[in-house]
Amino acid sequence: MIEVENLIGGEYSTAAESFDDICPSDGSIIASIPRTMMVDDAVKAAENAQPGWGALSLEQRADWLDKIADALESQHRQLAELEALDTGKPLEVAMEVDISRSIENFRFFAEFSRNMPEEVFEMEDATNTVLRKPVGVVGLISPWNLPLYLLTWKVAPALLMGNTIIAKPSEITPLTAHRLGQILCEIGFPAGVVNIVHGYGPEIGQSLVEHPAVKAISFTGGTATGRLVARTAAPMFKKLSLELGGKNSSIILDDADLGLAVPGVVRAGFLNSGQICLCGSRILVHSSIYDEFLESFLAAVSELKIGPVISENHMTKVLSFIDLAVAEGGDIVAGGLRSEDDGFHIEATVITGLSHDSRTATEEIFGPVVTIHRFDSDAEAVEMANCTDYGLAGSVWSKNRGEELAKQIESGMVWVNTWLHRDLRVPFGGIKDSGVGREGGMWSLGFFSEAINICVKHNDLQARV
Repeated sequence: MIEVENLIGGEYSTAAESFDDICPSDGSIIASIPRTMMVDDAVKAAENAQPGWGALSLEQRADWLDKIADALESQHRQLAELEALDTGKPLEVAMEVDISRSIENFRFFAEFSRNMPEEVFEMEDATNTVLRKPVGVVGLISPWNLPLYLLTWKVAPALLMGNTIIAKPSEITPLTAHRLGQILCEIGFPAGVVNIVHGYGPEIGQSLVEHPAVKAISFTGGTATGRLVARTAAPMFKKLSLELGGKNSSIILDDADLGLAVPGVVRAGFLNSGQICLCGSRILVHSSIYDEFLESFLAAVSELKIGPVISENHMTKVLSFIDLAVAEGGDIVAGGLRSEDDGFHIEATVITGLSHDSRTATEEIFGPVVTIHRFDSDAEAVEMANCTDYGLAGSVWSKNRGEELAKQIESGMVWVNTWLHRDLRVPFGGIKDSGVGREGGMWSLGFFSEAINICVKHNDLQARV
């Protein structure tokens, strides 16, 4: 039994009330979580720490990111075990995806900063220099599906640009965030620079979003919650980054290499039990290869071993969508049931026979459920892919026409003949109901800084030359 605590100003604390952390694999109680209600103490600690942290050079802060990465790497397996316990995902997925990427997030931004060119713009009679100053105290709200992975994706650039942090991890998966706080204390990281508070979103999360001293909010989570965050933060003129939901299409053209496409699309549909905002849960297949693709796809799905979904409530939601699919006229050609395992397991489910604009095919399910649809032309595939309210990601599988078609997809990210192949320098984020803003590389550094221009007029042009 783990007792999760808040980290505020370098000190650990609990709250008057607590609630249980449930393991998705077997439904057991694995931790107690403080039900924190207010962020005032965390804000004060962050405000007190900001001048000192912001006064460090960019190089000094980059060195700290490397120290954090080294500490995480030294506990790679232990962190993966915590993540697997908290989320129910297989240990190898936590090792290879979650924790490896968490370490890489710190290393990437440290190295990226060391190679950033100076932002200097010369005029005939003046020099403009762009300075990047810290925003100040920033709030980071991260989701349950990739807990440490997505938290560190925010923490690293926020620290690099000189901000102090109040992080609110998901109340469903607090364990690796709690351990991150312990690791920061163990390596002597400056107190108050990173504060971690735990509790329910509508309580402590709302307190964080509405606090006037918190100057920026970076939120990753569901679209409905994102609307609530924006409703509070936007009128206060806070900087706001929202990475929200997705209902992404995997498009298999008639010239696709099925030996490449089938395993790629299976991975895109079911990695992390389909609980990734980038998952390709809408599979669009050209009619001429539909039968061949479906046979190979179902054979590959039958070999899958996936973990549970995150909670009993979420399991109920996912199963309700499978029932909806049947009501809408869909055919369950694989899975469709809660598995006999303990915990919150649902079989990998494949549904055919639905209209591409049905609710099942257009609303975010966020579980191990995919729908498969036929199309007869590239134009029809584009129309089908673009019919949802979301615009986060997608993939196109084709030997010759993938890039051309990808440019027509209304989405922030499209992969061609691959999926989730990430270069951390490029923009990450969506359009439409999938969010506001971008993360990655300079997009992250831009969000977590205030760009200030200094223009120096050269009165004596000849002397300057």
